[in-house]
Amino acid sequence: MQLMTNDHVLIDSLGHRLSGGPGALRAAWAGYFGMVPDYQIKAKAIFAQGNSVIIVGVASGCYLPSTNMESLGTWETPGAWRAVVRRGRVAEWQVYADNEPIRELMRHASTRRV
Repeated sequence: MQLMTNDHVLIDSLGHRLSGGPGALRAAWAGYFGMVPDYQIKAKAIFAQGNSVIIVGVASGCYLPSTNMESLGTWETPGAWRAVVRRGRVAEWQVYADNEPIRELMRHASTRRV
C-alpha cells in the first residue's frame, strides 16, 4: 500500500477500474490475496519508457475458496502488467491476463459444495 499513490487506479483484466482511495484498494487486494495467498508474477521481460513500465511474464498461485478450506489446486497463466509511476509510487496498475485457469478452479469449487 505504501507503494501506491492516494489516487491509485487498479484496472483488472476485464477492464474494470477500481479506485476510491487506499481503503478500497486495501480491501480489494486483501480479498484477492485471501483467495490466492501465494500469488506471484514471474517476469520474463520488463520494459520502461518515461513513467510507464510493462512487465511480461506468467502469473500463478493456488485457489483457496475460503479460509476454512484447503486449496483446490494451482493455476498459471501468461500475462502482462502495466504500471504508471508518479513520484516513485504506482499511480495505475493494469492487468492483461486470461483468467480462465482460476475460473476453472472456481467452477470446480462451486460444484464441489453442492
